[in-house]
Amino acid sequence: MSSIGRSSAVLASGTLVSRILGFAKAWLLLQAIGALSFAGNAYATSTIVPNSIYAIIAQGILNAILVPQIVRASVHADGGKAYINKLVTLGILIFAAVALVATLLSPVLMQLFGLRGAPAELATMFAYWSLPQIFFLGLYTLLGEVLNARKSFGPFTWAPVVNNVVAIAMLIIFIVAFGADPYGHRSPVWTPTMVAILAGGATLGVAVQALILFFFWKRIGLRFRFDFRWRGVNLGHAGKAAGWTFAMLLATQAAGLIETNVANSAGPGFAGPLLMNNAWLIFMLPHGIIAVSIVTAFYTRMAEHAHANDVASFRTDFSSAARSILLLITFCSAALIVVAFPLARIFTPDYQPLGFILIGYLVGLVPFSLVFMSQRAFYSLGDTRTPFYFTLAQVAVIVVGVLLCFMVAPDFRAAAIALVVSIAGGIQAIIAVSLLRRRIGGVDGRRIASGLWRFLVAAAVSMVAGAGVMLLLGGVSDGAFPVSGFLAAVISIALAGVVMLAVYVGALVLLRSSDLKTGLAPLTKRLSRRSEHTDDAE
Repeated sequence: MSSIGRSSAVLASGTLVSRILGFAKAWLLLQAIGALSFAGNAYATSTIVPNSIYAIIAQGILNAILVPQIVRASVHADGGKAYINKLVTLGILIFAAVALVATLLSPVLMQLFGLRGAPAELATMFAYWSLPQIFFLGLYTLLGEVLNARKSFGPFTWAPVVNNVVAIAMLIIFIVAFGADPYGHRSPVWTPTMVAILAGGATLGVAVQALILFFFWKRIGLRFRFDFRWRGVNLGHAGKAAGWTFAMLLATQAAGLIETNVANSAGPGFAGPLLMNNAWLIFMLPHGIIAVSIVTAFYTRMAEHAHANDVASFRTDFSSAARSILLLITFCSAALIVVAFPLARIFTPDYQPLGFILIGYLVGLVPFSLVFMSQRAFYSLGDTRTPFYFTLAQVAVIVVGVLLCFMVAPDFRAAAIALVVSIAGGIQAIIAVSLLRRRIGGVDGRRIASGLWRFLVAAAVSMVAGAGVMLLLGGVSDGAFPVSGFLAAVISIALAGVVMLAVYVGALVLLRSSDLKTGLAPLTKRLSRRSEHTDDAE
């Protein structure tokens, strides 16, 4: 297996374990506080705030500039060690300052996200415990991207596993101490101890996730020391690149602020931020396992080709990564749409609101992953300005569309918001790929398009087959077998998934998809080697 293949496998396996544990954590949370409860949207809103601020100051900025900057700094006499220590020192100070200010402003921030009265008061109590996550999320990304730039991909991907284990343990403690409440009947009065265990336990998991990465620096020959001498290491170039990414993320978070306000406007008893968060968690499972793993493995190599001005190799990398992603993501989107309601039933007895929200998001899974690939391509070219422009188009569509969702009935308002996000993502994907094509003189578009239409046709056929399986099992109306309970939902998902996968692969074989053979090559080679070993043993 190639180095890219090995890196992708390590990333995918770590992401898979983390996502599975993430599902367990989300399931436990809904059992602890209920899907449509008084506390549900208050807690979800308090966690949106740190994730939003973190995205603005850390995630996108560091993803955009850190890997290319460290690759360039590696030519220094010390291999870039001084640059890394200076950058990490600066990042720690910024994250700490923002976390402190945000925590002190918790009451104001909760008001900004559309909560008033008792829900705002409870959300503020949660936020005092949740907002310190800003510091640890920033530190985690900072330390992890340094490891990725040095081609040590495993720790960054596996650290969230530890986070989820800690968070799951704290949720179990909460349920044991205060009881489960899957239908949201608990009194709206929450004690400080309840808040500390629920929100503080989540923050403890994030802290462990970040701090554990320090132990892996020694393996790549690094040792962190605070270094405040920032002159002479070209941090100004990094700052300029960060400026465009900061503006882009500020725009997306402004759109997110509007989304949360409109979602909270439905009021208690209706789907809001909590169910939207859970739907997004499911949506991100295939994206994280497939797209993020593949792109992260290609990202450093693309940055190296960009630095060497090797456009042909850069284009080849983009085409290979895009086709590999689309082959798998297209099927995942189709399969999850078909099993959306049984999947929602696994999480909560109030499965219909979550199922509709999930479908709304999944419509945009393919373009979402394509945008992610395009963004990383621009970042590896050292261009953070262009992603800002095509993100503005997405934000404009989201803002207009989400505001129109005020006209949608409260029962379906959150699902309508999810669909608007998907539509905006589709428009963004078209613009992003077009701009990248212009920038590098082509993206192997014919080959990508040739693969994509085959994937879409095969996915449509597999959806018909999967829907047939669900109908044979009784459908998804109240009382039907696929949504009658946890075990029934799992069985229904498994049966439909197996049938859909077989039909999808079979359809691609009939359509003579060359990408299918390429995508399955690592698996067929491994099976061939195992067969040879078995024959030799006999």
